[in-house]
Amino acid sequence: MNQTPPPMDAASLAEAFQVFARASDELTQAYNGLQGQVSALTERLTLLMAALPAGVVLLDGNGAVEQLNRAAIRMLGPVPAGTPWSFMLNRFESTDTPGEVFLPQNGAPIRVAVSETRADTRGGRIVLLHDVTEAWTLRTQTARNERLAAMGEMVASLAHQLRTPLAAALLYTGHMASTELDPRARGMVADRALERLRHLEKLIQDMLIFARGEALGRESFGVCDLVAELAHTIEPVAQRRNIAFKADCTAGARQLFGNRKEIASALINLLENALQAVGEGGAVELDAHAEEGAAVFAVRDNGRGIPQELQARLFEPFYTTRADGTGLGLAIARGVARAHGGEISLKSAPGEGTEFSFSIPLASSREQDPSGAQP
Repeated sequence: MNQTPPPMDAASLAEAFQVFARASDELTQAYNGLQGQVSALTERLTLLMAALPAGVVLLDGNGAVEQLNRAAIRMLGPVPAGTPWSFMLNRFESTDTPGEVFLPQNGAPIRVAVSETRADTRGGRIVLLHDVTEAWTLRTQTARNERLAAMGEMVASLAHQLRTPLAAALLYTGHMASTELDPRARGMVADRALERLRHLEKLIQDMLIFARGEALGRESFGVCDLVAELAHTIEPVAQRRNIAFKADCTAGARQLFGNRKEIASALINLLENALQAVGEGGAVELDAHAEEGAAVFAVRDNGRGIPQELQARLFEPFYTTRADGTGLGLAIARGVARAHGGEISLKSAPGEGTEFSFSIPLASSREQDPSGAQP
């Protein structure tokens, strides 16, 4: 049977009210203090965003613009809140470097590095815009100056490289004019002359590629598609030489954006060097995988390895350890990698084989989808 609690007297009620009033005052003071801290933090965040040299664009869960800092407004101009970011992407123009775009301005266009990160659990994002125009200009000038310096250093070597096969071709063609040669001997002399002339042609072609030093005609293509193409080219050569060849790609559907022909040519050069290094009965591997935003092509062989004192010179123009080599293959491969924002490295030791790692940044989502739509 429920019992009704006794009614509170006036004194107890007044005391309870005073306790409630004190608790309410304390909560109000705590709330006001918290509100002041939030206001101070908001003000500091606003000042910080305004002072940042990089552009900051806050996007909501629907991919619409919520807020921009001053640097972003200087780059993009006034952008009303609610503007779809996909609409802004249409103003960007692709460059030859993944993650960087050209942004038209009233004067000359600027080069901007664009990166995104998730802002919160609601699907919001933060877009960072870095003006890299000056750094890119300096980088381009430095690369051009390096190529000019290298070309200046190799003028004497070039004269020697051209003179030797040219003298041989002239000698052979001179023999062809002799009436004492029978048809069979004349054919052998003609073949040797053509061989020397083809060597000259290859040398001049490599020189032009090295001098240009820039990758043109870029397109998007799959990493694993390129590996399949390389395997199709190298496997018959390896079989004829009785060399075990293996190709593997774990990059999935990831894409590259660049000059496919030049990248393939650079990698074929590395593979042909590996085949030359191992000889009959050896083994060569091509492995492609994604690593920290880049596609890494590793070419391994189980040959004799390269002595440490020779490794530093391998990428020098016209330096070669092969009698029939032009000495430009590795220099061109490094030039192709750097022109695509990548690099090439070497690991080798006598008796332990050699591994060349050729890395190139993966294509951004915009380069994979020219429309600029977000995945």
